[in-house]
Amino acid sequence: MAGPALHFDLRPGAKPDAARIAVAVDKRYEPGGYGYEPDRRGGEFLFSAAVPEGNYRVTVRLGDRHAASHTSVKAESRRLMLRSITTKPGQYVTASFVVNVRTAALEPPPANAPGGTAVRLKPREAGSFTWDDKLTLEFLGDPQVASIDIEAVTVPTVFLAGDSTVTDQRAEPAASWGQMLPALFGPDIAIANHAELGETLKSFVTELRFDKLLALARPGDWLMIQFGHNDQKAEWPQTYADPAVTYPAWLRTYIAEARRRGMHPVLVTSPERRNFANGRIKPSLLDYAEAMRKVAREDQVPLIDLQPATIALYEALGPEQAPRLFNDGGKDRTHHNNAGAWLLARAVAAGMAQAVPDLAAHLYPDARVFDPAHPALDTLSIAPSIAASDVRPAGS
Repeated sequence: MAGPALHFDLRPGAKPDAARIAVAVDKRYEPGGYGYEPDRRGGEFLFSAAVPEGNYRVTVRLGDRHAASHTSVKAESRRLMLRSITTKPGQYVTASFVVNVRTAALEPPPANAPGGTAVRLKPREAGSFTWDDKLTLEFLGDPQVASIDIEAVTVPTVFLAGDSTVTDQRAEPAASWGQMLPALFGPDIAIANHAELGETLKSFVTELRFDKLLALARPGDWLMIQFGHNDQKAEWPQTYADPAVTYPAWLRTYIAEARRRGMHPVLVTSPERRNFANGRIKPSLLDYAEAMRKVAREDQVPLIDLQPATIALYEALGPEQAPRLFNDGGKDRTHHNNAGAWLLARAVAAGMAQAVPDLAAHLYPDARVFDPAHPALDTLSIAPSIAASDVRPAGS
């Protein structure tokens, strides 16, 4: 159940009135309330407000009477919402976006029925803004924030099911395309990223992540499905999925469960790994990409073919420049940084415009076209989060 609308005035010295809650600059967040998180970096900050799970339209008024500002906004675990909004002294810009909030709780199953009362989270997810009972916003750059409005909203939701190449990576410099996707959509749709590190088609079910996703879904929502990186690991016998038999069968299970609830399934082939040989990418996911294409054809499911788009992107940059898109200073060949995640999100959006026009209608117009063979890497800038650098293996 959604909570009441919240209206905050963040201007220094603001006085409370009937319309807005004045937030003192030293107001710390306390459970069940609102306020600033302890993490700060210069003028950058995080602000949280306790809300029930659901979709919320957030409207921010950026600017100041006397100071210029340059602001990017992220939500929850570093989901990019607004990118590089600039104001001059005395100028204000108002912008809106939709944030999906969820907890790990599940409705208890009937007596003697299998299941659980919560998603089986990994230790790394402890303390994550993704799974708590509040909406958290991160203001980056040189922000001047006059006000924040948070209001529950009923809009279509795009659910993402996948692995670490899709998930909301918690800390710099890692990033994935799923957490960049919200910035490409207008404020009339929500992105609910349920992807997680190390997931497979099987484990996403056994950890009750798919149960949680389906419990929140409504007719008319979308389900984007991207698995493969971990499903192909034969050394993981409990979750290995053979590309000829098991993998397509599991894809069809997801498709059937989505359709049974009136959702629109969309398949996404996995991004390729950055393994060059003689200046060309040596594919490692061909069997899984082709298996997904076959399922898409036979079951008439829209397909966003991200695998060849990433090959084109990496080869366009070449073995010397392509590492600039990857985590851990390019040492990681699978997981991306902010720049790489942004370009992959652009490729996903462009594929959406071709394969899923009804969903692409919610994209900003300039997000519907992208040529991975001609990336503008030198002009690309994504504000890094306050979250501390984490160069540990990001998982798949």
